Amino acid sequence: MVIEVGYWGLRGLGEPIRLVLRHSGADWKDTVIPCTEEGFKKWFGETKENLGLDFPNLPYLIDGDVKLTETLAILRYLGRKFDMMPVDAAKGDMVEQTIMDHRQQLGKISYNPDFEKLKPAYLEKLKIHLDRLTKFIGDGPFLFGNKVSYVDILAYEFLEHARALSPESFGEPIMAFLGRVANLPRIKKWLESEECTNKTYTINSPMATWPGAPVSGA
Repeated sequence: MVIEVGYWGLRGLGEPIRLVLRHSGADWKDTVIPCTEEGFKKWFGETKENLGLDFPNLPYLIDGDVKLTETLAILRYLGRKFDMMPVDAAKGDMVEQTIMDHRQQLGKISYNPDFEKLKPAYLEKLKIHLDRLTKFIGDGPFLFGNKVSYVDILAYEFLEHARALSPESFGEPIMAFLGRVANLPRIKKWLESEECTNKTYTINSPMATWPGAPVSGA
Protein backbone atom coordinates (compact mmCIF):
# COMPACT_ATOMS: atom_id res chain seq x y z
CA MET A 1 0.00 0.00 0.00
CA VAL A 2 1.47 3.34 -1.09
CA ILE A 3 1.19 6.13 1.47
CA GLU A 4 0.13 9.47 -0.01
CA VAL A 5 1.12 12.80 1.50
CA GLY A 6 -0.23 16.06 0.15
CA TYR A 7 1.21 19.50 0.85
CA TRP A 8 2.17 22.75 -0.81
CA GLY A 9 5.31 22.95 -2.90
CA LEU A 10 7.34 24.36 0.00
CA ARG A 11 8.94 23.02 3.19
CA GLY A 12 6.72 24.58 5.85
CA LEU A 13 4.73 22.19 8.05
CA GLY A 14 4.90 19.33 5.58
CA GLU A 15 8.62 18.69 5.29
CA PRO A 16 9.04 16.84 8.62
CA ILE A 17 6.46 14.31 7.40
CA ARG A 18 8.30 13.87 4.11
CA LEU A 19 11.59 13.39 5.96
CA VAL A 20 10.14 10.76 8.31
CA LEU A 21 8.89 8.83 5.30
CA ARG A 22 12.25 9.15 3.54
CA HIS A 23 14.01 7.93 6.68
CA SER A 24 11.59 4.99 7.01
CA GLY A 25 12.22 3.70 3.51
CA ALA A 26 8.46 3.34 3.00
CA ASP A 27 6.77 3.31 -0.38
CA TRP A 28 5.05 6.69 -0.56
CA LYS A 29 3.79 9.34 -2.96
CA ASP A 30 4.50 13.06 -2.59
CA THR A 31 1.45 14.91 -3.90
CA VAL A 32 2.60 18.50 -4.35
CA ILE A 33 0.11 21.36 -4.63
CA PRO A 34 1.84 24.21 -6.48
CA CYS A 35 1.99 27.61 -4.78
CA THR A 36 0.43 29.24 -7.80
CA GLU A 37 -2.95 30.74 -8.59
CA GLU A 38 -3.81 27.58 -10.48
CA GLY A 39 -2.65 25.40 -7.58
CA PHE A 40 -4.70 27.39 -5.06
CA LYS A 41 -7.75 27.27 -7.28
CA LYS A 42 -7.55 23.52 -7.78
CA TRP A 43 -6.94 22.75 -4.09
CA PHE A 44 -9.62 25.01 -2.64
CA GLY A 45 -12.11 24.62 -5.49
CA GLU A 46 -11.83 20.94 -6.41
CA THR A 47 -9.60 18.74 -4.27
CA LYS A 48 -9.90 19.84 -0.63
CA GLU A 49 -13.44 18.67 0.04
CA ASN A 50 -13.26 15.53 -2.12
CA LEU A 51 -10.60 13.38 -0.47
CA GLY A 52 -12.76 12.00 2.33
CA LEU A 53 -10.83 13.89 5.01
CA ASP A 54 -12.68 14.54 8.29
CA PHE A 55 -10.99 17.93 8.68
CA PRO A 56 -9.70 18.88 5.22
CA ASN A 57 -6.38 20.67 5.37
CA LEU A 58 -2.75 20.53 4.30
CA PRO A 59 -0.70 18.52 4.99
CA TYR A 60 -2.77 15.37 4.64
CA LEU A 61 -1.90 11.67 4.70
CA ILE A 62 -3.77 8.77 3.16
CA ASP A 63 -2.67 5.24 4.07
CA GLY A 64 -5.34 2.81 2.93
CA ASP A 65 -8.38 3.49 5.10
CA VAL A 66 -6.43 5.90 7.31
CA LYS A 67 -6.96 9.53 6.32
CA LEU A 68 -5.39 12.20 8.49
CA THR A 69 -4.65 15.90 8.56
CA GLU A 70 -2.59 18.06 10.96
CA THR A 71 1.18 17.77 11.09
CA LEU A 72 1.56 16.36 14.59
CA ALA A 73 -1.25 13.83 14.21
CA ILE A 74 0.38 12.54 11.02
CA LEU A 75 3.84 12.40 12.60
CA ARG A 76 2.54 10.46 15.60
CA TYR A 77 0.80 8.00 13.30
CA LEU A 78 4.01 7.47 11.34
CA GLY A 79 5.98 7.21 14.58
CA ARG A 80 3.79 4.33 15.71
CA LYS A 81 3.80 2.71 12.27
CA PHE A 82 7.58 2.76 11.84
CA ASP A 83 8.71 2.30 15.45
CA MET A 84 9.86 5.89 15.73
CA MET A 85 8.14 6.87 18.96
CA PRO A 86 10.21 8.49 21.73
CA VAL A 87 11.22 6.05 24.46
CA ASP A 88 9.79 8.53 27.00
CA ALA A 89 6.27 9.18 25.73
CA ALA A 90 5.45 12.04 28.12
CA LYS A 91 8.65 13.96 27.43
CA GLY A 92 8.28 13.17 23.76
CA ASP A 93 4.94 14.97 23.76
CA MET A 94 6.49 17.89 25.65
CA VAL A 95 9.46 18.34 23.31
CA GLU A 96 7.25 17.90 20.24
CA GLN A 97 4.96 20.69 21.44
CA THR A 98 7.87 22.94 22.37
CA ILE A 99 9.37 22.57 18.91
CA MET A 100 6.02 23.22 17.23
CA ASP A 101 5.36 26.27 19.42
CA HIS A 102 8.67 27.79 18.41
CA ARG A 103 8.06 27.06 14.72
CA GLN A 104 4.72 28.82 14.99
CA GLN A 105 6.48 31.87 16.43
CA LEU A 106 8.74 31.95 13.40
CA GLY A 107 5.78 31.49 11.07
CA LYS A 108 3.89 34.30 12.75
CA ILE A 109 6.59 36.91 12.15
CA SER A 110 7.48 35.54 8.71
CA TYR A 111 4.12 36.60 7.31
CA ASN A 112 4.01 39.92 9.15
CA PRO A 113 4.82 43.09 7.15
CA ASP A 114 6.82 44.27 10.19
CA PHE A 115 9.09 41.23 10.03
CA GLU A 116 12.34 43.19 10.42
CA LYS A 117 11.03 44.98 13.51
CA LEU A 118 9.83 41.72 15.06
CA LYS A 119 12.96 39.73 14.22
CA PRO A 120 15.16 40.86 17.18
CA ALA A 121 12.60 39.74 19.77
CA TYR A 122 12.22 36.41 17.96
CA LEU A 123 15.99 35.90 17.98
CA GLU A 124 16.05 36.44 21.75
CA LYS A 125 13.45 33.69 22.11
CA LEU A 126 15.44 31.51 19.73
CA LYS A 127 18.52 31.79 21.95
CA ILE A 128 16.52 30.61 24.97
CA HIS A 129 14.97 27.79 22.91
CA LEU A 130 18.38 26.58 21.70
CA ASP A 131 19.92 26.77 25.18
CA ARG A 132 17.13 24.62 26.59
CA LEU A 133 17.34 22.11 23.75
CA THR A 134 21.11 21.89 24.21
CA LYS A 135 20.64 21.05 27.87
CA PHE A 136 17.92 18.52 27.07
CA ILE A 137 19.98 16.72 24.42
CA GLY A 138 22.90 16.35 26.79
CA ASP A 139 25.15 13.54 25.61
CA GLY A 140 22.57 12.51 23.02
CA PRO A 141 23.21 11.41 20.43
CA PHE A 142 19.52 12.10 19.79
CA LEU A 143 16.77 13.71 21.84
CA PHE A 144 15.95 10.48 23.66
CA GLY A 145 19.25 8.64 23.62
CA ASN A 146 20.30 6.26 20.87
CA LYS A 147 16.90 5.72 19.26
CA VAL A 148 15.87 8.06 16.43
CA SER A 149 12.28 9.22 16.85
CA TYR A 150 9.98 11.31 14.70
CA VAL A 151 10.58 14.13 17.21
CA ASP A 152 14.27 14.21 16.20
CA ILE A 153 13.31 14.68 12.57
CA LEU A 154 10.68 17.30 13.47
CA ALA A 155 13.31 19.16 15.51
CA TYR A 156 15.90 18.87 12.75
CA GLU A 157 13.67 20.33 10.05
CA PHE A 158 12.24 23.17 12.13
CA LEU A 159 15.65 24.08 13.55
CA GLU A 160 16.94 24.24 9.99
CA HIS A 161 14.21 26.80 9.28
CA ALA A 162 15.47 28.96 12.15
CA ARG A 163 19.10 28.43 11.11
CA ALA A 164 18.30 29.75 7.64
CA LEU A 165 17.24 33.00 9.29
CA SER A 166 20.05 33.23 11.85
CA PRO A 167 22.96 30.82 11.30
CA GLU A 168 25.05 32.76 13.80
CA SER A 169 22.64 31.69 16.58
CA PHE A 170 23.66 28.04 16.21
CA GLY A 171 26.66 26.65 18.04
CA GLU A 172 27.61 23.30 19.51
CA PRO A 173 26.11 20.90 20.41
CA ILE A 174 23.01 21.88 18.42
CA MET A 175 24.99 21.79 15.18
CA ALA A 176 26.31 18.35 16.13
CA PHE A 177 22.73 17.16 16.71
CA LEU A 178 21.62 18.55 13.34
CA GLY A 179 24.59 16.84 11.72
CA ARG A 180 23.70 13.48 13.25
CA VAL A 181 20.16 13.66 11.88
CA ALA A 182 21.35 14.89 8.48
CA ASN A 183 23.77 11.95 8.32
CA LEU A 184 21.14 9.27 8.86
CA PRO A 185 21.72 7.19 5.71
CA ARG A 186 18.44 7.74 3.85
CA ILE A 187 18.21 11.41 4.86
CA LYS A 188 21.84 11.97 3.84
CA LYS A 189 21.15 10.34 0.49
CA TRP A 190 18.14 12.61 -0.04
CA LEU A 191 19.94 15.81 0.96
CA GLU A 192 22.79 15.02 -1.41
CA SER A 193 20.57 14.01 -4.33
CA GLU A 194 19.73 16.08 -7.38
CA GLU A 195 16.05 15.64 -6.51
CA CYS A 196 16.38 17.31 -3.09
CA THR A 197 13.67 19.98 -3.04
CA ASN A 198 15.54 22.11 -0.49
CA LYS A 199 17.25 23.51 -3.59
CA THR A 200 13.95 24.79 -5.00
CA TYR A 201 11.43 25.05 -2.15
CA THR A 202 11.12 28.07 0.08
CA ILE A 203 10.63 27.51 3.82
CA ASN A 204 7.44 29.54 3.98
CA SER A 205 5.10 30.58 1.20
CA PRO A 206 6.84 32.56 -1.54
CA MET A 207 4.34 35.30 -0.71
CA ALA A 208 5.56 35.63 2.90
CA THR A 209 7.53 38.69 4.01
CA TRP A 210 10.35 36.25 4.83
CA PRO A 211 9.84 33.23 2.56
CA GLY A 212 13.15 31.62 3.48
CA ALA A 213 15.11 31.17 0.27
CA PRO A 214 15.95 27.73 -1.16
CA VAL A 215 19.23 26.31 0.15
CA SER A 216 22.08 27.01 -2.26
CA GLY A 217 24.06 23.90 -2.91
CA ALA A 218 21.79 21.76 -0.74
